[in-house]
Amino acid sequence: MTEIVPVTGPELVTYADELAALLVETVEGGSSVGFLAPLDREAAADWWRRRAALVEAGDHQVWIARDDERVVGTVGLVRGALPNARHRAEIAKLMVRPSARGQGVGRAMLAAVERSAAADGLSLLVLDTETGSLAEELYRSAGWTECGSIPAYAGDPSGALKATTFYFRVIGPLTDLAPQWAGTPDDRGDPA
Repeated sequence: MTEIVPVTGPELVTYADELAALLVETVEGGSSVGFLAPLDREAAADWWRRRAALVEAGDHQVWIARDDERVVGTVGLVRGALPNARHRAEIAKLMVRPSARGQGVGRAMLAAVERSAAADGLSLLVLDTETGSLAEELYRSAGWTECGSIPAYAGDPSGALKATTFYFRVIGPLTDLAPQWAGTPDDRGDPA
């Protein structure tokens, strides 16, 4: 059984080596998550350890999905830093080990982040992903709204520039949006 839990800064340091293995595996598998191949495992672990201070400061949140033996996935939430953006956050670095894909881990992590963000009073989430990636299927099927693509936005792990598609999801009341986007995920009957 897979358990999805938020981690504190010190816990993130504890999990840094496992998360580094997941990050390296994800990059080696061709997923565009901000890193180029080959990615050194120690450099990946250092990247995770540096996130710990951001988690402790409350600017970032990180969840891990773990089974009985190891970390099988992770997802982050990056809060808007400026005063006029405190109602929104960005979903970042959603990764699932290839051996755990197709089992609902990604969807469960996404739902956990959405529930937590709504409980914290956030009302809008955004994310971006490589255009044409398998991740797009997850976001669309989970009720996210595509808002456009930008060509040559980011390099894939080989460095080839690829288009990126941006998505949003309203998870709380926003008075300036049409009613079809207002409310929480549970109000719209989305699976928990």
